[in-house]
Amino acid sequence: MERILRKVLVLLFVFTANLYAFAENNETQSPQFDWNPVMDAIIQVESEGNPKAVSGNSCGAMQITPILVRECNNILKRRKSKKRFKLSDRFNVAKSKEMFILFQSVHNPQNSIEQAIRSWNGGLRYSIKGTQRYFNKVMNLLK
Repeated sequence: MERILRKVLVLLFVFTANLYAFAENNETQSPQFDWNPVMDAIIQVESEGNPKAVSGNSCGAMQITPILVRECNNILKRRKSKKRFKLSDRFNVAKSKEMFILFQSVHNPQNSIEQAIRSWNGGLRYSIKGTQRYFNKVMNLLK
């Protein structure tokens, strides 16, 4: 009887550990979504494709601010990742796109294209009126 109880407890432990790992992976990994057309349109609007573009404290092809780099690093830290972005990564188009996707995975898990475009321009608390011209420019490039 003791042997059976021990086996049941071991199986229960293994099942619980696997369930926890499954839940943790699903929480940190959003479903795959192709953001490339949206990112390419944003790059055209923001910098006309120039990875060396600078405007105030926004830099690179996607005009990324230091605040966004910090937020991405906070997300990575919460996910227990050792990876971190540097301010200089804003001038690298591939790393800028990584930051965009990482940001969307947390702040736009439903993968709303409208929310992605508006929040990229107006921040998380964007207003429809304040981001309308930007939204129209990006959407015109997506069509």
